[in-house]
Amino acid sequence: MAEELIAAVKQLIIDALRIEGMSAADIDSDAPLFGDGLGLDSIDALQLVVAMEKEYGVVVPDAATGTKVFQSVRSMAGYIAENRK
Repeated sequence: MAEELIAAVKQLIIDALRIEGMSAADIDSDAPLFGDGLGLDSIDALQLVVAMEKEYGVVVPDAATGTKVFQSVRSMAGYIAENRK
């Protein structure tokens, strides 16, 4: 998977969630996005779904898929790479 896409996903997270004081370099590609990792919540997940659809044309069809997609930045990038239009 391209490191460029991983970096773009990190920036998408920062921009979509309006996280101030954090750069893409501050986000671990393999750290959990929810809970102990980045500390995101369900509202953040909805914002990321919308951002992914807008930016990459990728749809997250249901919560079960979302659970897999939003495990980490790397899992998001993998899903985008496999499903973008």
